[in-house]
Amino acid sequence: MGEMKFEKNTLAKVANTTLKETEQTAVELSVATPGGRFHVRWDEGGSATALGQLPFFAEFLEVSGLFTRWLDGCPLDYTSPNAPEVVDVLGTWLLSILDGQRRYAHVAGLRGDEVAPQILGMNKVISDESLRRALAHLAPNQSKYGSEEERAAQLAKSTSWMDKALGESTQESLRTPWILDADTTVKLLYGHQAGAEIGYNPTKPGRPSHTLHTYWIGNIRLVLDVEVQSGKASTAKHSLLRLRLLIERLSPEERPALVRGDSAFGNEGVMAEMERIEQHYLFKLRQTAGVKRLIERQWQQGDWQNAGQGFDAVEGKLRLAGWSGARRVVVLRRRVKDNMVVAETSNENQQSALHFIDHSDKVKLWEYAVLVTNTDYSLEAIGQLYRDRADCENGFDELKNQWGWGGYTTHDLERCNLSARAVALIYNWWSWYVRLAHPKTRLEAITSRPMLLSGIARLTQHAGQSRLLLTLTHAAGDHIKSMIANIRKGLDHVLTNAPQLTKADRWGVLARYIINKIIATRPKNSQLLGSLPPS
Repeated sequence: MGEMKFEKNTLAKVANTTLKETEQTAVELSVATPGGRFHVRWDEGGSATALGQLPFFAEFLEVSGLFTRWLDGCPLDYTSPNAPEVVDVLGTWLLSILDGQRRYAHVAGLRGDEVAPQILGMNKVISDESLRRALAHLAPNQSKYGSEEERAAQLAKSTSWMDKALGESTQESLRTPWILDADTTVKLLYGHQAGAEIGYNPTKPGRPSHTLHTYWIGNIRLVLDVEVQSGKASTAKHSLLRLRLLIERLSPEERPALVRGDSAFGNEGVMAEMERIEQHYLFKLRQTAGVKRLIERQWQQGDWQNAGQGFDAVEGKLRLAGWSGARRVVVLRRRVKDNMVVAETSNENQQSALHFIDHSDKVKLWEYAVLVTNTDYSLEAIGQLYRDRADCENGFDELKNQWGWGGYTTHDLERCNLSARAVALIYNWWSWYVRLAHPKTRLEAITSRPMLLSGIARLTQHAGQSRLLLTLTHAAGDHIKSMIANIRKGLDHVLTNAPQLTKADRWGVLARYIINKIIATRPKNSQLLGSLPPS
């Protein structure tokens, strides 16, 4: 008996010692670093978030009502009692896009955050698989849905829902003269997705891709709409239908002063359609044989005029084969100042040889751009409008590399299209928010996220109050606080001066407040929102 009792006591002591060591290990870890030894403990309560400045953006969404209306209009209708709530689906989607993620699997990096969901009124961050399934309900694939009529009806509801949200995010900016920039970009694919076809792909020829047809508000870089099509649908004729619908659904005072596009849009089909709906346009022309003959004629006449920033311009009338009539054509030229190199490859040993062209002042090299338009703007104005169109490429670079246009890929095209439109929507919301904080210039996400979203916030709750202790890790702490003060000032302006308005009406007041702040920070002789210079 005594031996058995002794053994039990020994086992109990060993077990207790093991439990204490385990608890001590769970409570505190001793870590040796170059800066010395640190004692680390895990926070199992999830009482902190890395999106420390999210409450300020959430307040912007609450005052404007943007997130609430997007949530209320969502056509997602679950029947299972175990399905996540709509606010959890859209909140997870919003957090993932806002955090700069590119894949659904990256949602796992947010699931341990219990503070951010509370800020947005969510219950939890759902899993990436739950998010994919929810989007499959919103944008059903033909092979995994019921009847074709039910699928078409659900797609129509989801399209209308996103049309309304995107339209609301840009409507106030259409009340000032603006330019519609139409362009396409390529989204590379590495799987067997629907619509993954080999088409125009300048960076990786031969790689399957999707084509994103995008419609911008020029200069302030807001997205009117985006449409994902197959890799082979990269020409302007695939953009024309959506472009025309976007213009025709606008009231006459909201229509763009100009539609601008690259050489893909400089063809008879697009120009004739713009002329039919009485829409001004400015497109680039490919330098075909007929266009080159025009350049030669204008060169001989020598009627070049200064178009600013080193460009010369001359205009004429041109009717190419297949055109319904003669149109105004503007030729821009700029002298090539840098030394040029010509590469020559030998057929025998495939070795390249470089020939340097050191031209003197007696030999001038020129580059040309030929534009077609139905406007009567001056040559100097046309030159400036042509140069401004290059800003589209900056928008594509930001949305593909700093937001989610390069990712959020599924096997079906419907969810890819829905995700691209959702990224554009959140991008528009964030763009307005950043301009409220910093009206003078636009800040891309690679700059604005660390300044206006990042930070460590610790949540404490006591006596029915929730408090967040925010720690900034950015060097520009004082500047960040001043930008947050600008945001709070704008929101207070709306709540104080228009307390009787609904959230929908508040958004219009807030957007006009931001536009006025942008105007106030610009020189008096500058052009706003892509507005056209005088003709």
